[in-house]
Parts: sequence; C-alpha cells; structure tokens
Amino acid sequence: MTPLEPDSYYHIFNRANGNEKIFRSSNNYNFFLRKYTKHIVPISDTFCYCLMPNHFHFLIRIKNESEIVNLPNYRPNQAIHIFLSKQFSNLFSSYTQAFNKQMGRKGSLFMRPFKRKPVKDESYLRKLTHYIHHNPIEAGLCKTPENWKYSSFNTLISNKPTLLKREEVIRNFDELDNFLSIHTTPPNLSGI
Repeated sequence: MTPLEPDSYYHIFNRANGNEKIFRSSNNYNFFLRKYTKHIVPISDTFCYCLMPNHFHFLIRIKNESEIVNLPNYRPNQAIHIFLSKQFSNLFSSYTQAFNKQMGRKGSLFMRPFKRKPVKDESYLRKLTHYIHHNPIEAGLCKTPENWKYSSFNTLISNKPTLLKREEVIRNFDELDNFLSIHTTPPNLSGI
C-alpha cells in the first residue's frame, strides 16, 4: 500500500462492501462532506471530487510537513504517514457509525484499505479531474457533469466561496472555457 506523504498529490477512492450503497439520500452525501471537511481538509488541499451512490473519488494534495505537525491532534514523534491514514480512517469510521445507526445495519461499510494512487504530473492531474467529473455520466446517472450535484464540478465553475483549489484546477486547464470544453466529451480512460 502506498503511504501518504506530505506535498504529494493522490487520487483517493473507495467503494462500498459488496453491492451496498454508501449514500442513500442527500443527507448522506452532505454528512459525508461535512466529515470530510472535519478530518481531511486540515491535512490536504482538495482539487476535485465526486460522490457516487456506491463509491467516491477525491483528487488531493497532502499539505506540507510543517502544517501537518502543527495540527492540534498530531502527536509528536508520530509517523506522518500513519497520522494521515488515521485521518482517513476517522472519516470512514465516523461516517459508517452514523450510517449504520441510521440504517439499522452493522459492520464495515467501505472496502479496506482505501485506495490511493499517486499523481505525478500535470497531464495526469488534468485527465483525472476530467475522469472524476465524468463518473456519474459513465454510470448513467446524468447527461452532463453539471447535472450531478454531488461533485465539485459546479463549484469549480462558479464564483461561490469554496475550500477547493479552484484557481489551480482551472489553471491546469489553462482557462475556464477550456475546462468547460474538455468536460463536454468523455475522458480518455487509458492510464486511470
């Protein structure tokens, strides 16, 4: 398993155990994003995401070491990669506990371990952003990226305040018009 390291980009993704859904209502999607903000935003910058009924994708950059070690819940002498993985574990655990209580179910909800794939260059970063936003279209849940409300697409093309790294994402596509144009066609899935 690839350890999470400071100043590194990752495609983070996971899915439900078996054929279950991890999100069954708008409240589930919104609660997961609130838990993400609590556990993951302190340790990473988020470029884009998409939450689907049975899986999710995030494109993130882990913050630098000095930001991480100065977090109030970081314990001195703790290996950073262990702390970073624990933050994700806390996200999944807290969401699962609430979901299980709501649905009257028991046991793990997510596959273990969660998947993380290093993102090494800007070309792959662009390709991954496009792929993430096209997930609901590929699944037949909507016709265009702006029709899926559980992704970062609409926030990225708006002027609304956001925790996303909007300017960096758009700059990776040169400009907003190019970002929009590229998202009108299916992504090239080779290498994803």
